[in-house]
Amino acid sequence: MSRRSWNGWASDMIDAASIAFAPLLPWTVLGPLFGLAAAALLVGLFRRAPGMTFRFLTLAALAVVLVNPSLVREEREPIDDVAVVVVDESPSQEIGARSDRAEEALAALETELAAFEDLEVRVVRPQRGEDSAIEETALFDAVDQAVADIPRRRIAGTVLITDGQVHDVPEDLTALDGMGPVHTLLTGEREEADRRLVITNAPSFGLVDRTVTVTVRIDDLPAGDDAANGSAAVTVTQDGTRSDTVLLPVGVETPMEFTLDHGGQTVLEFEVEAAAAELSLANNRAAVAINGVRDRLRVLLVSGEPHSGERTWRNILKSDPSVDLVHFTILRPPEKQDGTPINELSLISFPIRELFELRLNEFDLIIFDRYRRRGVLPNIYLSNIAEYVTSGGAFLEASGPQFASSFSLYRTPLGDVLPGEPTGEVLVEGFRPDVTELGHRHPVTAGLAGVVPPGEEAGEPGAGEPEWGRWFRQIDVRATGGSVLMDGIGDRPLLILDRVGEGRVAQLASDQIWLWSRGYEGGGPQAELLRRLAHWLMKEPELEENDLRTVVDGDNIRIVRRSLEELPEEVRLTTPSGEEVTLTLVEEAPGLAIADYVAREPGIFRVEDGEFTALAVVGTLNPPELSDVRTTAAVLEPAAEATGGGIFWLADGGLPDIRRTDPDRAAAGDDWLGLRANGDYIVTGVRDVPLLPAALALFLILGALLAAWRREGR
Repeated sequence: MSRRSWNGWASDMIDAASIAFAPLLPWTVLGPLFGLAAAALLVGLFRRAPGMTFRFLTLAALAVVLVNPSLVREEREPIDDVAVVVVDESPSQEIGARSDRAEEALAALETELAAFEDLEVRVVRPQRGEDSAIEETALFDAVDQAVADIPRRRIAGTVLITDGQVHDVPEDLTALDGMGPVHTLLTGEREEADRRLVITNAPSFGLVDRTVTVTVRIDDLPAGDDAANGSAAVTVTQDGTRSDTVLLPVGVETPMEFTLDHGGQTVLEFEVEAAAAELSLANNRAAVAINGVRDRLRVLLVSGEPHSGERTWRNILKSDPSVDLVHFTILRPPEKQDGTPINELSLISFPIRELFELRLNEFDLIIFDRYRRRGVLPNIYLSNIAEYVTSGGAFLEASGPQFASSFSLYRTPLGDVLPGEPTGEVLVEGFRPDVTELGHRHPVTAGLAGVVPPGEEAGEPGAGEPEWGRWFRQIDVRATGGSVLMDGIGDRPLLILDRVGEGRVAQLASDQIWLWSRGYEGGGPQAELLRRLAHWLMKEPELEENDLRTVVDGDNIRIVRRSLEELPEEVRLTTPSGEEVTLTLVEEAPGLAIADYVAREPGIFRVEDGEFTALAVVGTLNPPELSDVRTTAAVLEPAAEATGGGIFWLADGGLPDIRRTDPDRAAAGDDWLGLRANGDYIVTGVRDVPLLPAALALFLILGALLAAWRREGR
């Protein structure tokens, strides 16, 4: 309540009087008594008995005494009405002079309303201080929250300072009953025009190496009769690197096809050129994130001979329902030809031409397990495999003792893509595979179960050794390229990964991983290691060792930076509105650093570190806040009509006059708006004064009786 002087406070005290009855006897008794009295009076009047006037006065006085009337006076104190002023601070309010105009109107409005001592003003800024991306403007929810603690009979009205693009106007306008008039002060200009780009249809996922269709439309608002006759240039960017410009018709939905060339998230960004009249370029851009998935992973596993570890590879690959495994084990090499007719053999011939010439490129991964040159695969087919790798394929070689002999695969065309050169020595002794310093930074081996991070458990027995079972054979190789992620006996390379051309190669210099699958000495993480290895070879994004990625969870953008070398300290983030923010990366593990950013607007965020670029799409494809940014009165007109409010353009003449109006009078005019004067109050006290005191009643009754007796005695 505003501060008042004593005289003003006294004048606000309203005395309301009413008559109350407190009968001395029940009405069931008083009713018959009053009836008998009335009958006696009528009989006396009929007979013209003397003294009837005094008899009537006597009975009337008795009746008043019996019903016991009193004058009840309430002492009332008026309560201030409440007016709510809502200031729209959504992103569309930042266009042009809208924000400045809103603040000027708010200041003038507060000054005008301060003159009304019986009015409390509550200013609400729904979007101020919220750490979230605003996808739609919700002003009526803010009004409900602002008046949640007061009865509706105290609400004088609501004033919305906005551009009119409000997305929570109640469908059932009866919800606004009792809220007073809803007035709108529009902050924009009349007859605004704008161009926007809308993604009308887009898939959430697609198959790798297959096409997906995204449908887009360009709108020039307001749409005229010739809106569909023009065209505009649209720049399309895929994953922030590859871009193309196409000419699309305006006002027409146009399907566009794209090929997903990798698994994981693919971000397609569309940007249409600016029109002659533009309010904002924020809605000239749109993006869609499509998750690329592989239909079926086709893996070719060739085992050079039967051995104990052969089933380990098969079981791991067959346990994944998304893998189609083609497995061949060479049981009858050419040197074992003994003249037995083919139709009498239970073994099938190795379809080398079909696999390594006709259908080689259909496989996502080729694994050679303990393979050696035996005349089964001619060098021409091994050359095809090497070419398959350099063209983007994936190859894994699990070495057996034969790799160190003269029959080694390294002495074939495959030696050009293998990163490990055999020294000719096979080491046979117990050892525990260990993760190298580089391996602790690589996602294939970082954080494997049982691995001891560098620098931990120093000084304890076995410090630095992994907590898994031993292997007993290793083929000595010399790393000629790639990255050594695991080593074994005498720190010799055990697992080497390399990129060759467009493809990838992995080499495991031991055939003893099957001991882990059998649980020997506690086993080891063979399933996780081989799964990561296969996914890295097939270029799954989550296993990239040098990469910058974004993960969007609601409004939170998590920036993930991996590197085998020194990590950058900062990344630069560019918001959809063009603001640049520098974020500090925090190293959480060797080779892994992250940073988090809470988006405060929907759209496309670009993250750069000087080497890599990543995109993050926050919010829906076409958020309501950006779908139409023109100032309009049409959205709020139903609420104004239902409540008796008015809509005023600040650009026409500034703030309208402010008046207080009675609840049953009009609350808006051409140049004025009214706030309801409800006249609500609280009762501060009650005084009860008898209308006929007992002494006065006794005097009247006795006086009337004496007067009647005297009149009748004459």
